[in-house]
Amino acid sequence: MELDPVIHAPARLQIVSLLAAADEAEFGFVRDTVGVSDSVLSKHGSALEAAGYVAVRKGYVGKRPKTWFKLTGKGRAAFTAYVENLQRIVAPSGLSVVPDERVQRVDDQRVDDDGRRLVVRRRPSSVPRQ
Repeated sequence: MELDPVIHAPARLQIVSLLAAADEAEFGFVRDTVGVSDSVLSKHGSALEAAGYVAVRKGYVGKRPKTWFKLTGKGRAAFTAYVENLQRIVAPSGLSVVPDERVQRVDDQRVDDDGRRLVVRRRPSSVPRQ
């Protein structure tokens, strides 16, 4: 059981996790949500793209250049395997990285610069088991 080294870096794990919950996300939204600089996001985005985990789309909104990220099928499968392996590692502790039925889904809705609504589905941390 091995954790994927491409995903394992904390910033990349946050990026992949965010993208797993959305169809596509604009660069600025990912940067602000993850809390990294443009250069850090660009570097990690390039590494994820090189691994085939993320597709990068560039375009314009008006005259402004924009970049969007999307998790690929390969990236989604790698993230799922990563979470499953992480769960196997932490299982002996009695804790879980997989939410149980007590956890409710929370939606964070935002509108990107070209007017498209982006819905990021998140699961809040579960209450520790007693």
